[in-house]
Amino acid sequence: MRIHDLPAHDRPRERLARLGPAALSDAELLALFLRTGHRGASALDLARALIVRFGGLAGLLGAGESDVTAAPGIGPAKHAQLRAAAELSRRALESACARGATLSSPRDSAAFLRAWLRPYPYEVFACIFLDNRHRVIATEEMFRGTIDGASVHPREVVRRALAHNAAAVICAHNHPSGVAEPSAADVAITRRLADALALIDVRVLDHFVVGDEQPLSMAERGLL
Repeated sequence: MRIHDLPAHDRPRERLARLGPAALSDAELLALFLRTGHRGASALDLARALIVRFGGLAGLLGAGESDVTAAPGIGPAKHAQLRAAAELSRRALESACARGATLSSPRDSAAFLRAWLRPYPYEVFACIFLDNRHRVIATEEMFRGTIDGASVHPREVVRRALAHNAAAVICAHNHPSGVAEPSAADVAITRRLADALALIDVRVLDHFVVGDEQPLSMAERGLL
């Protein structure tokens, strides 16, 4: 069935105009970017198939060009559109975490960190360096690892905190599995980082674990 064959109130564009983008499913939003499907499948059918094939939007947007364009109905042009949409979203969120922005609660940084770190297919450890009023000085990707772990070196985090003259740090890393549950190793390295940074009077405000859903705040869990 083509999208135009659906009742007007069920079409993604009309639903967005009537209810706002938050009311649309992932497949409906994706269909608006794709605009067209392929023989025997509407843009909405294609969007649903892609989400299933790649295990969700994060998997689709993080996949390589050869994998995405191997899917029926997706060529280089549509792949370029998807990459552009993902980058626009990342830049919009990054602007909320730009130099001088104030981060006063876990919610302020969670959306940015998810957009930044979730697409990676391997583990990445990153830091947001803040001044004494919790304004952003810099954001840095510190360490990369394999699909299931990254080696974190507190000495290097201390060095970068000193270079930025930071008063506080928010740490974050992703779990490529999508499960944002801190491991015993995550808790241990957080405490090591907090102890190392305390020696230079820098506070670790939080350590987020980024997965498929809302990033988990270790401060809110009482693990700092």
